[in-house]
Amino acid sequence: MSKFEISSKFSPSPDQARAIENIVKSIKSGNKYNTLLGVTGSGKTFTMANVIRQLNMPTLIMTHNKSLAAQLYSEFKGFFPSNHVEYFISYYDYYQPEAYIPRSDLYIEKDSSVNEELERMRLSATASLLSFNDVICVASVSANYGLGNPSEYQGMVAYLNVGERLNQRNLLTKLVDMGYKRNDAYFDRGDFRVNGDVVDIYPAYYNDEALRIEFFGDEIEAMYHFDVLDNKKLKDVGKFTLYATSQFIVGADRLKVAIKDIEKELDERLAEFNAAGKLVEAQRLKQRVEFDLEMMSSTGMCKGIENYARHLTGQKPGETPYSMFDYFELLNSGEYLVIVDESHVSLPQFRGMYAGDRSRKEVLVEYGFRLPSALDNRPLKFDEFINKKAKFLFVSATPNELELGLSKGHVYEQILRPTGLLDPLIEIKDSDNQVEILFDEAKKVIERNERVLVTVLTKKMAEELSRYYTELGVKVKYMHSDIDAIERNEIIRGLRGGDFDMLIGINLLREGLDLPEVSLIAIMDADKEGFLRSTTSLIQTMGRAARNVNGRVLMFAKKVTKSMQEAMDTTNARRKLQDEYNKAHDITPRSASRNIEESLHIEDEGETYRKAKNLEKMPATERAKIVKELRKQMLEAAAQLEFEKAAALRDEIAKIRKL
Repeated sequence: MSKFEISSKFSPSPDQARAIENIVKSIKSGNKYNTLLGVTGSGKTFTMANVIRQLNMPTLIMTHNKSLAAQLYSEFKGFFPSNHVEYFISYYDYYQPEAYIPRSDLYIEKDSSVNEELERMRLSATASLLSFNDVICVASVSANYGLGNPSEYQGMVAYLNVGERLNQRNLLTKLVDMGYKRNDAYFDRGDFRVNGDVVDIYPAYYNDEALRIEFFGDEIEAMYHFDVLDNKKLKDVGKFTLYATSQFIVGADRLKVAIKDIEKELDERLAEFNAAGKLVEAQRLKQRVEFDLEMMSSTGMCKGIENYARHLTGQKPGETPYSMFDYFELLNSGEYLVIVDESHVSLPQFRGMYAGDRSRKEVLVEYGFRLPSALDNRPLKFDEFINKKAKFLFVSATPNELELGLSKGHVYEQILRPTGLLDPLIEIKDSDNQVEILFDEAKKVIERNERVLVTVLTKKMAEELSRYYTELGVKVKYMHSDIDAIERNEIIRGLRGGDFDMLIGINLLREGLDLPEVSLIAIMDADKEGFLRSTTSLIQTMGRAARNVNGRVLMFAKKVTKSMQEAMDTTNARRKLQDEYNKAHDITPRSASRNIEESLHIEDEGETYRKAKNLEKMPATERAKIVKELRKQMLEAAAQLEFEKAAALRDEIAKIRKL
């Protein structure tokens, strides 16, 4: 019987069912690499969900950006409500890596802002992987970065049972070893507090509930979950497994060995620097490492502890670091599935990660900012990633030669859309008068209450074109990389909601945008060969018009390039196949539909925020009430994946607590 149960009012279309059957059969017969070539709007996510259900394997879904990962997480949560769907992306809201620029003698210290909610979700993912075998984890490139040893993490576990004899002091010592800290004043995630025979623990990977343990002498008399906000009892538990607060936490014995190894490496490196007459580098390294060792000895942690990961895990120089994949390999006898979504972008990104990380760290090692072992705190090399024990499924509308070569013919197409929609019609127009021609075409589309997407090559052109069309009376906005994620979300919502009719962008209009209201895509200067006008980019851009029954693409060019021809040939071949299928089965195409996303902006939260303006004059009890209310809103926002909203509320709470 399958551990994975899909909750959906839809069943796979014939084209989806065929793709599902072929992929499952291929993986079960032992084929390691497989590719799903699915056109835009063909329901690839639903196909992926059915493949997971039929294979009955724990699954890691990887993609190249956080926005797409959040979208996938939300969709899979909906498909598998009774299974453990987890989210594993970088926990930094803002991240500036440590670096040194020798030319200007400029050292840039690591600077970051950690999103506590994302950190909780990462810990929840690793805890679930060690506890359950029905896990689906949606991850970004973060899954390729080093983590602590899963066996060591598994060893730092506290198993608690009602009726068990356990000395309270021993439990508290164990909690400290696991990274929990005592906090009787303000109870937060990763804290514990003691009140006589009662110990409260707030697991680092829990959202808004904690565990209460009631002792009778040296015996656990009762355990139950309670709501952290209002202290209400939720449910009794007979046994509980508690995991550590970090994947890098190690036991006391392992830590002692690690410290000795770091000291030995430090002595060897200092001898090298002194022999070469590099006295400044030697002094710099000695000062930093000795401080870190002091911190590790006294607290078990230090800033940048990940740079000592090789010593903490006990691995040899150059050995493959532990990562998310090793947690999966502990499950299901090592059988698991890796799905790489938008593989044409994701795989090249995974390939480039190691080299970029290495070049930065080599400079830090050379100039005495880090020990040579810091080079082993790295992402997986591409060969290490692609040769993991897992079965791989690459998913893309435009797979590259890389994944097609790996799949060796195990490529399964999904060309037909459940809506019956065809790939868009393509027209080529002379680029001499492209601005005026587009204006005339856009007017017709806007009159039908449909939207227009325009892709250009530069930010300046996006802004200038937007200004020009505004003067002509078109409601238009532009979008490029200078616009932050929240504002970007607002612009997309505005386009879909009809606040304006035309959106001009550069590369942001390619993967992952699902806009059923858009019926016209205009590609300016389509004959300017390059990344933005490659075959893959053109097919992906055209695909944005395949959500609307009136979908059409205008390419402005002086000549037809090789990329344009290939993109048109592919699109027209698919359109012909889709049309023939519709006629044979009497299907009438209909536009796709999709709910408009929630706003990420912090709206006026009414009374709570109005009160917050007079905080200094307010009694402490009132301030505590406001904190409680804001915290509740923050947790709700985080549960809805509105992380920017949650982060803003978190900052508001921090301000109030300082008063």
